[in-house]
Amino acid sequence: MARLRLAFVAAAVVSAAFMSPSAVAQLRPDYYASICPNLETIVRGSVQQSMAKSPISAPAALRLFFHDCVVRGCDASIMIVNSNGDDEWRNSDNQSLKPDGFQTILNAKAAVDSDPQCRYKVSCADILALAAKESVYQSGGPNYQVELGRYDGRVSTRDIVVLPHANFNLDQLNAFFSGLGLSQTDMIALSGGHTLGAADCPFFQYRIGTDTTMDSSLAAQLRGTCSSNPNGFAFLDGSPVSFDNAFYRNLQGGRGLLGSDQVLYSDTRSRGTVDYYASNQGAFFGDFKAAMTKLGRVGVKTAATGEIRRDCRFPN
Repeated sequence: MARLRLAFVAAAVVSAAFMSPSAVAQLRPDYYASICPNLETIVRGSVQQSMAKSPISAPAALRLFFHDCVVRGCDASIMIVNSNGDDEWRNSDNQSLKPDGFQTILNAKAAVDSDPQCRYKVSCADILALAAKESVYQSGGPNYQVELGRYDGRVSTRDIVVLPHANFNLDQLNAFFSGLGLSQTDMIALSGGHTLGAADCPFFQYRIGTDTTMDSSLAAQLRGTCSSNPNGFAFLDGSPVSFDNAFYRNLQGGRGLLGSDQVLYSDTRSRGTVDYYASNQGAFFGDFKAAMTKLGRVGVKTAATGEIRRDCRFPN
């Protein structure tokens, strides 16, 4: 219960303190039309190159966007590296973030700044939002317009990080996401992002042999994976590089890897939405796009509260 209260309070602080109407009003898809007209094309090409080099760059960039937005808002504070080690990415809850995701954003930023018209005029926060979209779209997921006009935050501290945990139940998940202004439907749609990528054994090993909602054959497979390799991992669904609705079909069969994913089906209050997405990929795609847009509005900084970082890793 203490963790539930902490998660709710932390999310509510982000929502109330940072989600100002004036900041959200500045967001629009054509924000850079006269500033950096080729922005989306540049980011698309850079993300494509990153994905060709590393198959985990797409899920890593998508996770990075989520981990950024739910802490201080979508201000690329997750990218900041402090010399004293007090920054968000060194919080234990962010240790699952892969270097490939950070490198994807840094590569895209370098590509944007290589255009003289764009140099130092596009925020890392907007590049991160565009890279997340491209990671989804280029993996077979929906294409959608990204609202732009965010400024970068100047602060990143380790202790402020509070994220949903892999053992959260439905009430805990709903409390966290409602603090960000997101509904249960938004939460279930965003969870579908787990159709991409993998999870390390520590995130699900506790369920093996004890959680009766887990398919027995999957449990046996995971037992072998994690007992033989301390650095073992498992894919979150059977098509880890394809953005599709297989994630929800897995949940129907008790093959959700994380407890916080499987609970979406085992709890009858959310099961209907899982069934809907499992049978209708178009509905999932539509709700995912809407949820990503709402998530992208959390914590938006203005020129008065942020900056355009020249290097995503350091405040100016």
